[in-house]
Amino acid sequence: MGDNSAIAFSVFGLPIRWYALAYLAGIFVGYWYLTKLIDQPGSPMARRHADDMIFYAMLGIILGGRIGYVLFYNLESYIRDPAAVFRLWDGGMSLHGGVLGVLVAIWYVTRKEKLSFLRFCDYVACVVPFGLFFGRLANFVNGELWGRATTVPWAIIFPESGTMDPRHPSQLYEAGLEGIVMMAVLAWFFVVEYFREPDVQRQWVVDMTGLSMGQWLTVPMLLAGIWLVATAKGRRKRVEPVAGSDSVA
Repeated sequence: MGDNSAIAFSVFGLPIRWYALAYLAGIFVGYWYLTKLIDQPGSPMARRHADDMIFYAMLGIILGGRIGYVLFYNLESYIRDPAAVFRLWDGGMSLHGGVLGVLVAIWYVTRKEKLSFLRFCDYVACVVPFGLFFGRLANFVNGELWGRATTVPWAIIFPESGTMDPRHPSQLYEAGLEGIVMMAVLAWFFVVEYFREPDVQRQWVVDMTGLSMGQWLTVPMLLAGIWLVATAKGRRKRVEPVAGSDSVA
């Protein structure tokens, strides 16, 4: 796919890109779902907190995602051309950097409003799959973040990869698993990354360790999640709701 595949349409000559639409869809659909969650008994936040969170989450996603990409994936290139850091239209966002940015946003909102950081994270985590789903679909349309070469019948050729080898449509795998499946699990964890072609500028990480940069960045998240689950029982207490009228154990 050529460079123009990233553009969905134009408004008065201004190109509107698929990735921008994915961000907007993820944020607004996620906000809608969050408002449904906080209507239930025991919510750790009120509607006004959710309204504040959307603004700070947008900043966290954009700034964290960009800074994360610069530091984790392409630092050498940006050292040579520092001005390129600000050319967001050229692409380059990190999922893990975006996660860190959102965590900073949650920390700020909960500290300012004296709310529970961990319970706030629980609710925000439930809306994350929307953003992942739309973002991976945009990756597929843009012909980026392609999978590894394969002979499976549903393989797709991504010309931007530099070869005409059929490849796994790993963006769709991730959209389904990180988006639809995770959404289903959260509403009632790493393996998929093996189908993804590692970023070429960090191929040495794979050669040395067998894991991609994205997988290594996921390790601290997995360890933190395991620790939170293992210690959850010790933190359990009766919670009085910020919104609604019922308490929850």
